[in-house]
Amino acid sequence: MRKILLVTCSSVLLASLLFPALTQVQAGELSATSTATQKRYLIIHADDAGMSHSVNMATMACLESGIVSSTSIMVPTPWFSEFADYAKKNPQHDYGVHLTLNSEWDHYRWGPVAPREKVASLIDKDGYLWDNVKQVVKHAKADEVAIELRAQIDRAKQFGIPLSHLDTHMGALLSRPDLVQVYVNLALEYALPILFLRDIPPRFIKAYPGLATGTKRIVKTLDENNLPLLDSVLQFYGGENLAQRKENYYQALENMKAGVGQLIIHCGFDDKELRAITKRASRRNGDRLIFTSQETATFLKDQNIQLLNWKQFRAMQTR
Repeated sequence: MRKILLVTCSSVLLASLLFPALTQVQAGELSATSTATQKRYLIIHADDAGMSHSVNMATMACLESGIVSSTSIMVPTPWFSEFADYAKKNPQHDYGVHLTLNSEWDHYRWGPVAPREKVASLIDKDGYLWDNVKQVVKHAKADEVAIELRAQIDRAKQFGIPLSHLDTHMGALLSRPDLVQVYVNLALEYALPILFLRDIPPRFIKAYPGLATGTKRIVKTLDENNLPLLDSVLQFYGGENLAQRKENYYQALENMKAGVGQLIIHCGFDDKELRAITKRASRRNGDRLIFTSQETATFLKDQNIQLLNWKQFRAMQTR
């Protein structure tokens, strides 16, 4: 699935990482500027919870493996309530809202959470959210985006989900400067961290035009409100089989720089349900297998990579 902050480097999308981990981290180990530390911290984050039953079951398994430290939930999706129930009963895990403006699958789609008459610029002729980010850029009105995303966050809270952060599905909120501002305003309004980089490389700006201006001001605002910022994000889609995919992940993590980073993965079971939705069911199944394995847990320990979640990162940053 198309996601945020994607950097193509052959099959691996690698950037230096900025995020804490599942092992206990002492308060004060991480300074306000993450690059001041020589340690490597990592949030392993599973996107798209709520998307389907298959994705939900796989995401739960990954969280319970002790390797995946964070997930974010798509509130408009058909299986949201199933995952919301799990989150309410398991508050020890780390849950964000995967702020959603797109419904990208051919025959498996969803509409807005807010009343359609209040967010008419966000939906297509069939009443679904736009298929792709280009359509969001062309049609979406920023005030209606704010209405819809508040409705998504409020619904997550109404279902009892203990929220730790916000992020953006397919990078849609990074596609225009006014949508970036909506994203930042939501962080301030709900006092929740957002997935945002402290230093944004030119290649990211090319991919996400909304980041072309105003980012220094945004970083300053988030800092002033004690909302932590990432150094970078790691994500890739390459690897035609499980062995290649695992090797790509391991090589990327071996080369990970000091600081705090987030690795974004997509979990699922390669079953009939997920195969009916996407041609990438096997890749999602691969991520599940890799990030529930003892081999990966041992690899991370041997690499001295300390796992962290958003709640821990924020607590350390505030102190």
